[in-house]
Amino acid sequence: MSRAGVIERPMQQADRVENNPAKVEAFVRLFNEIPVGDLIANLTTRVETFEVAGRTFPLTLNSANEAPNCYICCPSSAYIDYAIDETHNFAGHPLLRRALQVLIGACAPLVRASGLDHQVQVNNWLYSTNPVPLLDRQTIAVLHSALVARFPDRAIVIRSLNEIADPATIAALKAEGFRMLAARQIYIFADRSAAPAMTKNMKYDRKRLAATPFERVGDADFTEADYARAEQLYNMLYLEKYTPLNPHYTVRYIAEMHRRGIISLAGLRRPGGELVAVTGLFENGGTLTQPIVGYDTSLPLSEGLYRMVMAMGQDHATARSLFFNMSAGAAGFKRLRGAVAAIEYIAVFAGHLPRRRRLAIRIMESVLALVGIPLLRRFEL
Repeated sequence: MSRAGVIERPMQQADRVENNPAKVEAFVRLFNEIPVGDLIANLTTRVETFEVAGRTFPLTLNSANEAPNCYICCPSSAYIDYAIDETHNFAGHPLLRRALQVLIGACAPLVRASGLDHQVQVNNWLYSTNPVPLLDRQTIAVLHSALVARFPDRAIVIRSLNEIADPATIAALKAEGFRMLAARQIYIFADRSAAPAMTKNMKYDRKRLAATPFERVGDADFTEADYARAEQLYNMLYLEKYTPLNPHYTVRYIAEMHRRGIISLAGLRRPGGELVAVTGLFENGGTLTQPIVGYDTSLPLSEGLYRMVMAMGQDHATARSLFFNMSAGAAGFKRLRGAVAAIEYIAVFAGHLPRRRRLAIRIMESVLALVGIPLLRRFEL
């Protein structure tokens, strides 16, 4: 684990064209100083700094059959395990659910044949959504040439690309021979104006936030007890309510990422008491994401905790003129708050790999385009 070499205005590629080198260095140092499993309990990976063409990126290295492994570094987990888990959304349509399970099972050998788990992933911040800075064709050419020379047996992967925030980067990647594998449907709040149009639900959320009996907790106000409670709240939502296949971010991860200035935190607490909701915010590539979201799921939905932490994120993005990538799921909720749907892609360069792996990746690209994308759009997955 070492250092390696609008809606209101036209939608454009996210404005920031480079990662912050100091933030990259702090992130890589964290994952080299502390065992990965102590930070993300269901992840195995190696983390390095990658510098190319005057640019700095976090880079992860993975091999097939490493365990435990999460979809943030393991495409077979994303396209097989997570996809099967997602079929629970079709519990009311048993025949369709069974048909999808059969389809996923039939595609599993193809995913394994691609060898995508044996990969080097560029710009991997180890979130479900990794905002990508602008990449031009010249940078991409130098990037994949350097990585092919160093890792001739690994697929080169870049996750979390979408046609709202990343159109120029996607075009440049395609021109340099990258394949685009559809991954999921996400929701982007793309109005980056200083005074975005407020939907009825957005106005209601902010009234709730202004009137809530819970206390606002700012970035500088988090304590050791808050870090531990933040882990509990994240687990309640993402691991217990949703799926244990999501990243298992630990209290140590939340505390260290915050202390080192990689993420900022905000939340709500009982007056003088414990947190009831938390969000972690990450800015990169002109985009804001919320890798940490959690709330006390034992409290009534009428408390509006999820509404309020999402409003915090939306307001943070507006104040900084950022795209707000609201990630996948809760489609209706996000649309009612001005978000628009976009297909998210994983870019893969495999031109240097054996013919069998290249063929499997090309077939995956076609199947996902012909079958996967229509399903994602139809069922808002």
